[in-house]
Amino acid sequence: MDRASHRPSCAKRLRQEGASRGESVHEIAETIRAHCSVSPLRAQRLARGLTLKEAGEGLNALGKGRASAPRADGDQLGHWETGRQPRPATIGLLCEFYGCTPQDLGFASTSAAVPHPSNDLVLAGQPSPASAAARTSIAATSLEQQVDAARRSVDRTLATGTVTATQLDLLDEQVLWAREQYVYTPPAPMLQVLLGHLTEVEDLAAHRQPATVQVRLSELTAMLATLIADALMKLGHLPRSQSWYATARNAADDSGNAELRARVRAQAAMLPYYYGPLEAAVSLSREARILCRGRPGATLAFASAAEARALAKLGDSQGAEAALRSARAAFEQSRVAGTADNDAFGFPERRFRLYESGTLTALGHTSQARRVQEEALHLYPAKTGIDPALLNFEAAICLAQDRSPTEACQLAAATFLRIVPDHRTSIVEERARAVIEALPPGIQSGRGARELREILALPRGRM
Repeated sequence: MDRASHRPSCAKRLRQEGASRGESVHEIAETIRAHCSVSPLRAQRLARGLTLKEAGEGLNALGKGRASAPRADGDQLGHWETGRQPRPATIGLLCEFYGCTPQDLGFASTSAAVPHPSNDLVLAGQPSPASAAARTSIAATSLEQQVDAARRSVDRTLATGTVTATQLDLLDEQVLWAREQYVYTPPAPMLQVLLGHLTEVEDLAAHRQPATVQVRLSELTAMLATLIADALMKLGHLPRSQSWYATARNAADDSGNAELRARVRAQAAMLPYYYGPLEAAVSLSREARILCRGRPGATLAFASAAEARALAKLGDSQGAEAALRSARAAFEQSRVAGTADNDAFGFPERRFRLYESGTLTALGHTSQARRVQEEALHLYPAKTGIDPALLNFEAAICLAQDRSPTEACQLAAATFLRIVPDHRTSIVEERARAVIEALPPGIQSGRGARELREILALPRGRM
C-alpha cells in the first residue's frame, strides 16, 4: 500500500463504503486508520466527514463556558492529529466530542488519571529487615483492610440515593409535557424550558443513584438533549447542535435503552440531511435501523424513512426506494400499536408523510410527491410547528422540477410569509432557498426568484 498517496477522497470512499455496509462510525474510523495510515484521532474525524475547521468549531462550541476547555482552530487540531499531545482536559473534551475513550483516539491514559497506591501498599512493597514471612503478613493485613474499607464505602454509596419515586414521576411528567409543547412551540422560547428541565435532571444525576433510577435519568437526559439539539439546528446554531446531538447519543448509550439509542440517532440524522454531509445522515439513520432489528415499530419506521430520503438526496435511487419500502412496512406495523400525534418523540402518519415526500421529491417522482404532500397537509392541525411549511416548500420544489418556476416561487413566498415570525428560523430560510436552487439555471435570476430572494432578505419586523 502506498502510504504517501492517500488523499481525503480515499477516506470519503471508505466512509461511503462502510456506511453502505451498515458499519458504525467507529468501525469506519478503524478502517480509515488502517488503510490510510492516519492517526486514530484523524480517523475519527474523517469517519464523520468533518473538515478540520468544522471539527474545531464543534469542539469550541462543546467547551464553551468551561474554564479548562481549549480554544481549538483547524491548525491546532491538525497538530493533535499528527502527534502533538493535548492536555488531559483537552483529551477529555475530544473524547466527549467524538464519543470515544482516550485509547480510541490514540492517547495513553495520563498519569493524573492513574490512581496512586495507598501508603500501606507502598510500605508493604519496600525492602525491610523483616523476614519474608513478616512482609507477607504485613501485605496481607493491609490488603484485608483495603477490602473491608472498600466494601463499607460501596455500602454507603448504595444507600445515598437522593431521588424519590415521586420526584422521578414528576420529572417524567415534565419531560413528557415538554415533548408535547415542542411540537408547536417556537424553538427559541422552548430552549429555555428544555434547559431548565435538564438542569434539574443533571443535578440529580450528579449524585449516585440506584441503577434503575440512574438509567431513567440517563433516558431523560437523552430526550432533553435531543430536543435542545433539534432546536439549535432550527435556529442555525449548527456546531452547537452537533455537540448536543453527541451528548444525546452518549446519554442514550449510557441508559442501555436500545430503542432510545436508535431514536436519538435517527433524529440526529436531520442535521447532516439539511446541512451535510449527506453520508453522515445515511450512516446515522442506518445505525438506528440496525439497532431496531427484531423490534418493529415507530422507531424502525422513522430510521428507515430517514435513511430513504438521505439516500434519495445522494442520488442512490435504488437504495432509497428499498429503504422507503422498508419504512412503509414498518410504519404499517406501528399504526397497529398506535403512535402519539402530539409528541416530539412520536412518529405519526403526518410526519411519516413528510419524510416520504422528501424521498419522492429528491427522486423526481413529483406526481407521487404532490399527492403525499396534500395528504399530509390535511393531517396537521392549525396549531403546529414548521412541518406544514416544509411540506409546502417540497411542493414548490416539485413545481420547479416540473418547469413551473413562477408557481414554485409564488408558493414558496406565500408559505414563508404565512409562517409565524418566531418560527421563521434558519432552517425555514434554507428550505425556501432550496426552491430557488431547484429552478433551471436560466430561471434563477428571473422575476419570481428575485422577489423570493427579496422576501427572504427582509428584516422580520417588515414582514
